[in-house]
Formats: sequence, structure tokens, C-alpha cells
Amino acid sequence: MKKLGLIGGMGPESTIPYYHDIVYGVQKKTGKDFFPPLTIESVNVFEVLQLCSEEDYDALTDYLLTAISHLVKSGADFAALTANTPHIVFDRLQSASPIPLISIVEAARDEAVRRGTHKLGLLGTIFTMTGDFFKKPFYDSGIEIIVPNTEEMDFINYKISSELEHGIVKKETLNIFQNVIAHMKKDNGIEGVILGCTELPLLLNDSVSPVPCLDTMQIHIQALIDGIVSPT
Repeated sequence: MKKLGLIGGMGPESTIPYYHDIVYGVQKKTGKDFFPPLTIESVNVFEVLQLCSEEDYDALTDYLLTAISHLVKSGADFAALTANTPHIVFDRLQSASPIPLISIVEAARDEAVRRGTHKLGLLGTIFTMTGDFFKKPFYDSGIEIIVPNTEEMDFINYKISSELEHGIVKKETLNIFQNVIAHMKKDNGIEGVILGCTELPLLLNDSVSPVPCLDTMQIHIQALIDGIVSPT
């Protein structure tokens, strides 16, 4: 069994379910009275977002590589980022990391392919919705990605940083997010929506969304559970 290292704090609200669902998921998968060893290196989500806004990807890579180095020292066999946005430098991290990294984007893409989807909406931070790093693996697999209009993207980004990152969930925010998804379904024919920020499940799920959700956090968690229990 392998030891996982998580880079958390991006933000704390998603790091908590990562930890909980991984340790109990491993216990369920193994069928044993057992919790896996796991180390979390918590970083500052606001530092990550600031470096993204400045497009200082060298500094962001160095910041996250420092976190990875701490996980390596803790004995981690592989690692993962508990957020979508910092995957903007995932290729750089993967090439420089001394241990394997499991991508949330690739895990979500694999699940979308498994479901047989062809057109999906994407919600997340402004960097995730406007950048190519998240969309390209889907495009390469023949899946079209639709994002909201500029005004809607600005609203979504603001609500993620000002509310969801702090664990604040408001009914009026949910109503507007539901309207955005409904518009993409009507105007663009999306078959589902990617929750491309690991705080979005605080607000959205299949029971309240106009279309099925691809919860990137839960998809990633399952991939990490599989990584832990896989043979060394």
C-alpha cells in the first residue's frame, strides 16, 4: 500500500472532505479495520490565486514544488493537488517532481469519457474557465467544453473567492448558478456540468443542478484511493 501526500489549503473547505473521504474510502475498499498513512501540506489558496492573477507561473511552480518536497520528506510515494486551479502548472510540476502526481483534470476527463459525454459545461475560477490547461485533455478526447459568458464567469469567480473559499453557502448564489447552467443547457446543449473548483460541491450537486454534475473532487478522491491501494 502506498502513502499519499496531499497539497491542501486550496482551500480548507475542500481539503477536509479529501482527507475524510480518502481514509474512509480506503477502509471500505480494503474491507479492513485500517486507515492509511497520509500527509497533508497546507498552502495558502490566496497566494496561489494571486500568482495566477499575475501569471507568475514560475513562482507558482516553485511554491508548489516546495510543498511537494515536504511531502517527499514525509515519505509520500505519490502526491496530488486538492484543487483545480493550480493544475495550470501541473505539467511543470509533474516534470520536476521526484514522485508521481495524479491529476484531477485527467481523472475528470477519464470519467467524462467513461460516461460517454460529448459536450459539457465548465464552472470554476476565472483561470480554469478561461485557460486551456483544463479544456485541452477534454478536447483531445473529443469532448466539447462550454463556458458561461464573460459576465457570468466574473460572477462565478467572485462568489468562489468571496463565499465558497470561506465555507459560505447562500441560496441566492445557488439560484444564479442554477440559471447559468440552465442557460448553457438551453443555448449550447450541454449534457452535464463540470464542477471545476473543489469548493463548488458545497453549492452544487445532482439534486439541485439542471444537468448532471461531474464532481472533480469526488472523481479525484476515487483515483487517489485506487492509487493508495494499488500494488507497490
